[in-house]
Amino acid sequence: MYTIPKSEIIDILRDSLKEDLGGYGDITSNYLVPPEHKSSCYIICKEKDGVVLSGIDIIRYIFEEVDHSIEFKKLKHDGQKVNYMDKICTIKGLTLSILKVERTCLNFLQHLSGISTLTYKFSSIASNYKVRIVDTRKTKPLLRRLEKYAVVCGGGYNHRFGLFDGILIKDNHVKVCGGIKNAVETIRSKIPHNLKIEVEVSNFEELHEAIDSRVDIIMLDNMDAKEIKESTRIIREKRGNQCLIEVSGNITLENLEEICKTGIDIISAGYITHSAKAVDFSLEFE
Repeated sequence: MYTIPKSEIIDILRDSLKEDLGGYGDITSNYLVPPEHKSSCYIICKEKDGVVLSGIDIIRYIFEEVDHSIEFKKLKHDGQKVNYMDKICTIKGLTLSILKVERTCLNFLQHLSGISTLTYKFSSIASNYKVRIVDTRKTKPLLRRLEKYAVVCGGGYNHRFGLFDGILIKDNHVKVCGGIKNAVETIRSKIPHNLKIEVEVSNFEELHEAIDSRVDIIMLDNMDAKEIKESTRIIREKRGNQCLIEVSGNITLENLEEICKTGIDIISAGYITHSAKAVDFSLEFE
């Protein structure tokens, strides 16, 4: 089971509620529903092929933020497979409170479960070859913590969270520094000894320069399967397993298995966060 601490995301949830309620509340429901009216309802999966759930605790946090008297019961947990028409939770309490947050809850649930479901499809293939599927920084602004959590719910792993927690020398760094060797030597002379150095390469010339620089991780960027296989052979021949091999760029479910068979260690896929399709959930009143 997975969970995400409320303290890490409460500001995002509060801002999302403000966006929808605008300081005036749900004016339609306010005119239609008596303040004391109570209801029972549930959230149900409407996705025909089922989903891998992510966001159930987020829904609970939203209800707690709006109305502590709401009775919220989880029937499913994050990271769990949910089938078509399965109920994931039940909700009892003031009808106005439920209607206020219905859309906000479903928006988070559908988006995050879409990411976890797509990640599961990738990771279930890659795990057969002991390859890790990891995310990237290609996330929606201010939703990175949530989206990276959804990746973990789907069986994936997190790459660096931001620019502040990992060394990754990319193509523009190399251009600015005048080559991979210069970039690696410069950064190695300045960073703490326990930080790993990762370098992105896109051709064999850069690959050999990265190998000679004895970096910890080499990212093969936008190479085809044939180039990845040859690059992996060269790295293993010269560095053995001392250097991790990561692949990134143009990874799809269609070519994933072929790439995993090349002997790499990691696949970083922005696709699992920036292009995941929202899945279908619905809140139904009894």
